[in-house]
Amino acid sequence: MKKKEETQFSCEYFFNQQIGLYYYHFVVQTQENGKTLTEYYGPTKKGGEGQKFSSSEAVWDYQVTCYKEEEKAPEWYREGIFYQIFPDRFANGNPDQIINSPKKNSYIYATEEDDPLYVKDADGEILRWDFFGGNFKGILQKIPYLKELGVNGIYLNPIFEASSNHRYDTADYFAIDPVLGTQEDFETLVNTLHENDMRLILDGVFSHVGQNSRYFNVNGNYGKDKGAYNDRYSPYYSWFTFYDYPDDYASWWGIKDLPEVNKEDPGFQAFIYGNTNSVLSKWNQLGVDGWRLDVADELSDEFIKGIRKNLENFPEKVLLGEVWEDASNKISYHHRREYILGDHLQGVMNYPLRNSVIDLLNENKTPEDVAKSLMVLYENYPADIFFNNLNNIGTHDTERILSELGNHLQKLDLAFAMMFIFPGVPCIYYGDEAGLTGGKDPENRKFFPWNTINQDIYDDCQKWISFRKKNALLTKGDVCFFYGPQLFGILRYSEDNYVALLINPGNYPTTVNGNLTFIADDTAMIKEVHQRFSDRTLKENSYLLITSEQKKKSIEKYRAITKK
Repeated sequence: MKKKEETQFSCEYFFNQQIGLYYYHFVVQTQENGKTLTEYYGPTKKGGEGQKFSSSEAVWDYQVTCYKEEEKAPEWYREGIFYQIFPDRFANGNPDQIINSPKKNSYIYATEEDDPLYVKDADGEILRWDFFGGNFKGILQKIPYLKELGVNGIYLNPIFEASSNHRYDTADYFAIDPVLGTQEDFETLVNTLHENDMRLILDGVFSHVGQNSRYFNVNGNYGKDKGAYNDRYSPYYSWFTFYDYPDDYASWWGIKDLPEVNKEDPGFQAFIYGNTNSVLSKWNQLGVDGWRLDVADELSDEFIKGIRKNLENFPEKVLLGEVWEDASNKISYHHRREYILGDHLQGVMNYPLRNSVIDLLNENKTPEDVAKSLMVLYENYPADIFFNNLNNIGTHDTERILSELGNHLQKLDLAFAMMFIFPGVPCIYYGDEAGLTGGKDPENRKFFPWNTINQDIYDDCQKWISFRKKNALLTKGDVCFFYGPQLFGILRYSEDNYVALLINPGNYPTTVNGNLTFIADDTAMIKEVHQRFSDRTLKENSYLLITSEQKKKSIEKYRAITKK
């Protein structure tokens, strides 16, 4: 039978129109025996190489993300190893662990080993906020610990005056919460971090404030500043939306303790990001290195753009956002967001990576599905944004990664491996390297176990930090995902060098029988990596790591032996 000749077509198309997203697939029409055959070509829902489909309903679209320009982040950030600290739960630097300025109508734990617990009323409202008393002096004292671990950047959960321990209910944007210390303590912390070549990113909570804040002031704590709740003539009144004054008002997700701010209000905009006398200007001038925007979905694109413009008045700052999904095509409140198209965020928290890590290691999804979903993420993001993302496998809003993995230490080691090999900036949630466990809030916010650090877990985490720092490819190298039956891999590479990680997430050994599929062109480098993995056996819940440097050293060693 005569083989049909293949016909190849190509074309170039320039998206020189409006910045945004474009979607496409191919419609292929052929003539056969006088009849027109229509087929469709594009990806499946899971991503991967395009396929032919017989109906338009079955085919999915490719996404093209058209953005304004490259989004370079400061080198200090790109090369960062970050550590997220929930300030109340990390360290108390006072003698005898005395707690600074205990708050009225709160309770304090007897020991740092106590499990966090909420006391709520019949409606689920918090009756008493609980505190361990972590503070700036404690963080300052633990800088040597962080440096030994390999950390060179800290992301702090909110630090401004508030009623709660989490401080997402801001009471005064210009004041440090007294439980943490003083502004002088904060400035000492910032300066000491910089002296140790470490950086600091703050949590910016601009969607809502606390009901007992200076701006809303339900309980009247702020005296002359009556606040919008008590005074229609308050300078803050226009910040809020009242349906039936004063008790019926817009609040974040219906939580009355968190009155929602109208981000379109010019006065509030100037207050947060004006060029002078604004919240951002004050703390930027004190030396903070960047901001993570809480619930970015609740902030309009124009509001985020205003924040970004303020930061550009200060050198070497970075702006990140809390986005839980693919930020390139996120729709919130029926509006397509512009997070990463230019002049807005420089990166986002990489929750899709965390989800993929858990799905892979708990065998909820196949390695093929995980590889393809991560490749879709890579294809959708502008390259710089993808490398600017803050990668995490745990945060204050998620279950502890060790608990998610069933307290399986080998799987936790694999989770660390994926986070530190993956493109982007890794961020450790405080205590994950020490073996902290816990479910949803407040269980995921235990005090750091300074007296019972799990040394095996610490050593695993430190191992991967050290490996990342020694391999520039893991900061700047390109990426390719690959997979095989029961196996998942990440290849980081440049023109001449590579680092390849192959993981067996399963509970049984498996052997590579030349059956790895790389989501990339079949280059000489990929053939070499494939060959080096072939016939290797991976034990259950284990990994293999190969580098081009290993091969070069082997060749050099062989040449030295043959010369003798």
